This record gives sequence, structure tokens and C-alpha cells, in this order.
Amino acid sequence: MNNGLESRKMRSRVSAALVLAAGMLWSGLASAENLVRSITASQQGGSDVVRIELTEPLAGNPGGFVIQSPPRVAIDLPGVGNGLGRASVDVAQGNVRSVSVASAGERTRLVLNLKQAANYRTQVQGTTLLVLLDGASVSAADASGGTAAQPSFAASQNQEQLAIRDIDFRRGPDGAGRVVVSLANTQVGVDLRQQGQNLVVEFLRSTLPERLRRKLDVSDFGSPVQSVSTTQAGDRVRMLVEPRGAWEHSAYQTDTQFVLEVRPLKQDPNKLSQGPGYRGDKLSLNFQNIEIRSLLQVIADFSSFNVVTSDTVSGNVTLRLKDVPWDQALDIILQAKGLGMRKSGNVLWIAPKDELAAKEQVELEAKKKISELEPLRTQAFQLNYTKSEDVAKALIGTSAGTGSSSANSGGNNATRILSPRGSVLFEQRTNQLFVSDIPSKLEEVQQMIAKIDIPVRQVLIEARIVEADDKFGRSLGAKLGVADLRGLRGGVPGYSVGGGNYVSIGGNYVNTGIQTGQTPNTATSYNNTQVVNLPANTGSISTEAAANIALTLFSATANRFLNLELSALEAEGKGKIVSSPRVITADQIKAEIEQGEEIPYLVASTAGNTSVQFRKASLRLEVTPQITPEGSVLLDVAVYKDSRGVTTTAGPVINTKRAKTQVLVENGGTVVLGGIFTQNDGDEVNKVPFLGDIPWVGNLFKNRVRFSNRTELLIFITPKVVTDRTGAR
Repeated sequence: MNNGLESRKMRSRVSAALVLAAGMLWSGLASAENLVRSITASQQGGSDVVRIELTEPLAGNPGGFVIQSPPRVAIDLPGVGNGLGRASVDVAQGNVRSVSVASAGERTRLVLNLKQAANYRTQVQGTTLLVLLDGASVSAADASGGTAAQPSFAASQNQEQLAIRDIDFRRGPDGAGRVVVSLANTQVGVDLRQQGQNLVVEFLRSTLPERLRRKLDVSDFGSPVQSVSTTQAGDRVRMLVEPRGAWEHSAYQTDTQFVLEVRPLKQDPNKLSQGPGYRGDKLSLNFQNIEIRSLLQVIADFSSFNVVTSDTVSGNVTLRLKDVPWDQALDIILQAKGLGMRKSGNVLWIAPKDELAAKEQVELEAKKKISELEPLRTQAFQLNYTKSEDVAKALIGTSAGTGSSSANSGGNNATRILSPRGSVLFEQRTNQLFVSDIPSKLEEVQQMIAKIDIPVRQVLIEARIVEADDKFGRSLGAKLGVADLRGLRGGVPGYSVGGGNYVSIGGNYVNTGIQTGQTPNTATSYNNTQVVNLPANTGSISTEAAANIALTLFSATANRFLNLELSALEAEGKGKIVSSPRVITADQIKAEIEQGEEIPYLVASTAGNTSVQFRKASLRLEVTPQITPEGSVLLDVAVYKDSRGVTTTAGPVINTKRAKTQVLVENGGTVVLGGIFTQNDGDEVNKVPFLGDIPWVGNLFKNRVRFSNRTELLIFITPKVVTDRTGAR
């Protein structure tokens, strides 16, 4: 019993000693480590101030970043632990909801959960860290020992003015304009703001060399930026950037290089951010000489990706970002340090570019060796809509051979789909394909066949060619003849003019010679008696003969005759020729339909021999349809309407009417490809001089032709996508 009592006393003494040792150890650790003791919030001048009490003062302003959605401000405290005893502090003061405290390793991160997104700045006052939201200000007493208010981009930490090294302009991706400024060091303060439609950048405590005091006209770069003007304004350098149109901007600084990027605004509601291909949530970062591995960890904490960093990644970087998508921020960091990235699921592997390239080369060489040693398999593919021969030629990259045959590595490797060890056999009778290759290549072949061995949609194209003509013509003419038969019947022909002289009138000297007995007495034809021969001219208006009416005036003895013939024709005609060729074809397959005749004609050679050749005079439709994703049809169409014309000594003339174009037509719609309209009007008068100008009587000495011919050619085309077999009937 005494032994039990002594044992209990001994355990009590040991426990008390352990508790005392633990308390002393904790006290020693607490005194050796800087801890967060309390977090409170208040409002001053309408702004929010979060006060963090520490056990020891900080060496300088801590770094942090801003999250837009959800609105948060994250601040990293290096070498500080959590002495609150809890991971969250409910504030519910102004714009601050709560503050989350997370310790990992030798740092503590404070996350301020806000109601609305806001900018921040920090001030160190002894053992107190003040976080001021939205430019909050404190009294002069509170500000003693603190740092100056931070401008919109970065505060200046230089004690004297330093010269700007260089100013350059470059064109970025997607038409963005980049103003690149080389600073003296990483401590140069930058103030960035939008002033009207322009951007103003001021570099605090800086000087501008004379060679850089100029205006850059950059309108030819094809970016929103038109000009960049840089001047000296007091103790700062002022830069005015003049963009135009709809644009947005972002700014970042890596080490001593400050970049202002102005890019066209893309109105795409489906993108989270409107930058050139960047979709991540926006954040702001401001770090001075931070280790690159720690900066990558900040990006990993902000995004939903896990970041694996190679052991060869090292070095420090100065980075200032404001409202930049996190994936763009990561890209900037990698470019600044010559790093590359490979993505696998939600894991990002980051390493130097040379190391990544070497690793990929090793992996590719290993895959190549596996493919050279991997056993081959043979798989049969049944093709339903595509010829097995065409697929086999595509797999081996050759166009040689037809029928059932086998192909191996002898094809063109530049376009070969199968591996060098693979071979293919096609069988035309059953339209089957037998492929022998490694399993991975067989999967690729199977996927390719599944995409190309599908039924092709068909298109029915109907063309309508309408030729219409309207003709009207009128022609008037007369024939006038004189005959005197007195000389042939024993009298004296002609008319006395005195002195025993007579004058005889006839249609020509042959007729007057017969009347006066100069030639043998033969029958006098009517053609010889015609003084005026101007009948109705029907060639211009019709092929029909004109209507005639004749009148003869003669003496009582029937020895003298006056013959008159009047001819007139009025023609009017209307006609219409409709040609309607129709053809059906598969998508993107050229189709042709033709109807007409072949006209023979003789061709002479240089040796004097002749041969018969033929030329077509036909109606022909050539069309290649392409069905668009919207259901419309894009047509490459050519219509030929040739016909036989007039006959010449060299052969018949071919009248041609053609139209060739490319047009987009909705399914079932009709479009007019083209039209030709001709109008031929004429008024012709043939007359005897002077006599034809006599009023009324002059009509006996002339003929008149009036005509008006109008022709019109219209070409209509209607494509219809055939959805089933009955649609083509």
C-alpha cells in the first residue's frame, strides 16, 4: 500500500515537472518567435482600417495580393506565427467580414474576407501592422514611423532621382500594344491612372534623358495605341499614352522592366476575362526581391492547380501586378526567368525550358523503342460508305496499286499514318480492311474510320434558264414601172420634145432600146420596165413575204402603161424558251448534266488534207455543292446554253450564253445567278433622191422599215438538301 502511495506521488511529481518544463519551453518559444496577438478593425474617415498586433515589430512592409472574386486581400507575414489560438476572427466591421489566419512553415497568411473588392496599402507602426482599405488615411500621430501612402501601382523607395534607361514599343499578341520602359532599379515608384480617353504613367523620383524626350507615333503597328509622349515634369517622368477605339489595359513589372499593355476589347460574354487568351481570375501582386519558388506557391494557393517545381528552379524576382489574370501572371513569371510549364490534369510542372525539352525527348525516345518492340496485332474493319482501297492508300501514304493487295513500310513515310512496321490489306469484293500494327495505331485507325465512314448528304440542284423575246416590225415599199409599146406596134414611141425629136422613158436602157427598135423585138419583162424598185424590206423583221397590191394605168389604145405595186408588212412576235436541267450529287462532289447536239465542220490541215471535227451546241450544267454547318448550300456552278446560229461558208455559227459563279443559297431557296437583257431598235429609209422627199407622192419612191427587238435571259438555281431517299424522287 505504501508502495502504491509512493508510486502515485512519484507520478504526480513527474507530471508537474513535465508541465513546468512544457510551460518553460512554450515561454521560451513564445519569446523567440514573433506571433499575432490580436486582430481588430475600425473605420476612420469612411474607410476601413484593420489593426494586427504582433509581439515583435516587422522588418518591413509585408507582401500580398488582391482577389477580385470572391473579394479578398491576402497578406503574407514571414517569420510570424499564429498566437490567437484560432484560425478565424469575425470582424463584421464596414467592408470587412472576417479575417482568416493560416500558418505554414515559417510564415502566416492573413486573408481579409471583404464584402466588396477593394485596394489596400500597409503601414508598420512598431509592433502594429495597419492594413488600410480603399486608400484609408490615419492621423499624423498614428502615421509616425509608418511608410508613405502607396500610389495606384507602386510606391517609390528611392531617396534620389534616377534616370530612365530606355523606352520602347512593341506589338503583342492579338493586336495589343506594349510600352516597355527600362527602369534604373526595382525601387522606382510608378503611378498609373486613366485620364479621359488616355492613360497617364508617372515614374516617381526619376529623370528623363534628352534622347528619350520625344513623341512616338506608333499608329502603323495596328494596335489601339496611336502615340506615346514622354516628358519631364518636376521630379517625375510623365508618359501620356493615347489609345483609340474600345480597349483595356494592364500593367506589370518584372525586375527593372515595366510593361504597359493596351489591347483591343473583345466583347465575348463567355470569357471570364477579356485578355488575349487568359481566362483566370484577376489578382494584384507587389513583391520586392521575392524567391521565385515562393512566388509560384502564391500562384498555386490562388488557383485550383497543384504546382510542382523542379529542384533547378531558383533565384529571386521583383514583381508588380495590378488586376491581372492569374494565368497571365504565371506566364509573366515564367518568361522573366526562362522557365517552361507542362500541364497534366490539375498539376502544373514547372522547370527550365531546356530541362523540359530534354525530359520530353527522353520520353519520346522511350515511346519509340516501345513501339519498335511492341507485338503487332491484326484487326479487320468493315467499311460501309467508303472504299477500302482509298482508306488503305491514305493509311500508307501512297497512291499505287488497285484491287486486293497488301502494303507495308514501302510507302511514303512523310504522309504515312501507320507505324513503320504496320501494313494494310484491302479487299474490294467485301469492302473490308485488314490492318496489322501496334495497338495504339489500331486505335487511331479505328477513330479515323469512325469519322470518315459515314453516309454523305446529297444535294438536288435544279436550274431554270428562261429566254424571252418580244419582236415588232413594220415595212412599207413600192414598185413603179413604165412601158411604151407604140414603137413595137407601128407607131412612134416616146414623147415629142420639138424639132422632130422624141424622148422614151423606161426602167433601163434595155427597155428603152426595145421600145425604140434598137434591139430585136423580144418580150419586155416587168423588171426592165421598173423605174422604182423599193419593195417592203422584210429581212429585218420577218422571214415571211410582204403583202402586195398592184395598179396599172394605160391609154385607150393600150400602147402606154404605168404600173404601180405597193407592198407592206407588219410583224409582231413573242416567245419564251424555258430549259430546266436537274442533277443530284453528293456533298462536295462535282456533277454535270448535258443535252444538245454536235455540229460537224471541215478542218483543213497544212498538208491540204481535210478532216471532219465536231463542236458542241448544248445545254450543260456543272455544279459542286458544299453544305455549310448552318444548313445552307455553297455552290460552285457553271451554266452553258449554246445553240446553232446562222450558217456561213465556214460552217454554222455557235451562239453562246454562259454564267459561272460561286453563290451561297439557303436550303430550298432560289437565287438568280445572272441575266442578259438586249434591245435592238431601228428605223431604216431607202428612197430615190429628191423624188422621195416630195410630200405624199414621195412614198412611191421609197421604202421604210421600223423594228424593235427585245430579248432577255435569266438563270435561276435552287438547291435542296436531300434528307432521305424519297426526297430525291
